[in-house]
Amino acid sequence: MVDIGTLSMIILLAMFALLAIGMPLGFASAFLAVVTLVLKFDASILWGNFGQGPFSVLGQAVYRQMTNYVLISVPLFIFMAALLERSGIAKDMYSSLNVWLSRTRGGIAIVTSIMAVIMAAMSGIIGGEVVLLGLIALPQMLRLGYNQNLAIGTICASGSLGTMIPPSIVLIFYGLVTETSIKALFTASFLPGFMLAMFFITYIIVRTNLNPSLAPLPEPVPGEPEGNEKRMMFLGFLAKTGMWIAGVLTGRALFFTVTGDNRIVENTDPIPLGMVADLPYLAAAFGIFALIAYVVVGKARTDKGWEMGKGLVAPIVVIGVVMGSIYGGITGITEAAGMGVVAVFVIGLLRREMNFEIVWDALVRTLRSTGTIIWVTIGASALAAAYTLAGGPTFVANLIVGYDLPTMGVILMMMLIFLIMGMFMDWIGIVLLIMPVFLPIVVRLPAEEIGWLGTIDPRLIPIWFGVVFCMNMQVSFLSPPFGPAAFYLKSVAPAHISLTDIFKGFLPFICLQLLALAVLLAYPPIVTVFL
Repeated sequence: MVDIGTLSMIILLAMFALLAIGMPLGFASAFLAVVTLVLKFDASILWGNFGQGPFSVLGQAVYRQMTNYVLISVPLFIFMAALLERSGIAKDMYSSLNVWLSRTRGGIAIVTSIMAVIMAAMSGIIGGEVVLLGLIALPQMLRLGYNQNLAIGTICASGSLGTMIPPSIVLIFYGLVTETSIKALFTASFLPGFMLAMFFITYIIVRTNLNPSLAPLPEPVPGEPEGNEKRMMFLGFLAKTGMWIAGVLTGRALFFTVTGDNRIVENTDPIPLGMVADLPYLAAAFGIFALIAYVVVGKARTDKGWEMGKGLVAPIVVIGVVMGSIYGGITGITEAAGMGVVAVFVIGLLRREMNFEIVWDALVRTLRSTGTIIWVTIGASALAAAYTLAGGPTFVANLIVGYDLPTMGVILMMMLIFLIMGMFMDWIGIVLLIMPVFLPIVVRLPAEEIGWLGTIDPRLIPIWFGVVFCMNMQVSFLSPPFGPAAFYLKSVAPAHISLTDIFKGFLPFICLQLLALAVLLAYPPIVTVFL
């Protein structure tokens, strides 16, 4: 029987060796799960009584993951992203954003970042975002003479925001593995996700204004509104959008009132913006937006602004359906994913863009992506269960605590491990293999010693650590040598752009990601603002 320290080293070296020779992570993990049990116990377990002994623990762990209802949301979100990628919704959104920011220095790069945020809020699938932005935005930026590194970095860094911004599949898996509320994780990650996006946009604005040659302005289009006129049209577009949203929410509150679903019941949370008391405020909001649109801005400007910005309406509807279903108390995560698929499909039908070929292609891509995720989940769950059975978590906990590091020293050591593993391993494997070991250690640390500029409620530490983990995975998507964002972009980039060029464009954005990670570590309460 091999001691746990030697066994841990064997597993670590074997994992890197198997990945280096090209074995898929799921199969490598499953193989090492069997090796772990054989080395820790005895080879006789391979031909022992079926359903008994250590092997039964592996089966139970895999079964528990595979039968988790929330897991169904993963293929649904992937299917929704595949439908979005093939439809014209993303292209129209890009065109509408470009109308408003075309005369801004670095405007197309800013449009790309904003578009990535909106797409992340619709589906949370990273690979599809990078590919889509590479197809739509990269040719435009290169044609206008944008700096190649700036264009590449903007597309890949912004396209990876789906890791942080809900509905993030990374957060869903973290919640499944650690039994943490996924809705709370989504709520906690809002501010850090948008903070990171603002870091990207601020960097683009500052750098392009310091060096205008990095982002030349396009030639003005004859008849295009400029200056205050364009700003007034944009205000009219926002006001009209606000009218629609306030009108829908008012109708929703009226429906709940007629059906009696919004009765005040003791020990039951009220329906957000759906109670009788909310009706006057919703009606007032509708009136204020109407006043701005048709009195302050004027009907002609508002109609023109709506025509220029209507490409943003479909994404707003999809986001409203998905996130509104979750936070409005209408459905859970899984049902919201299904409603998002229906919303995209219906919008595609109304736009006459949906056909059998597109749906079939989306289904095939969903099957491939989900199959990969499921196999990795099965293998990693088996390895995590085998390592736990062998006493691995206790060994790692004692090893880390044995260094007698301060609380933040322990957390920084974990961050370093996450960053290094993220360079070589997929995030699914990391969350399934490492999180069951690390989270119990973090939960036992003194809550008052976590962070340098603020403290966090001990009950919220699992949520904070999940958001911090996702920020680490943001870095891993860009980290050489296996940063997946680089390979996603390479698949659609012009032939003259090499992988070396792509990784070179990542460097400033990796620094921004590390800065955002430092903010989360220094000031943990940032994740609890909306909780």
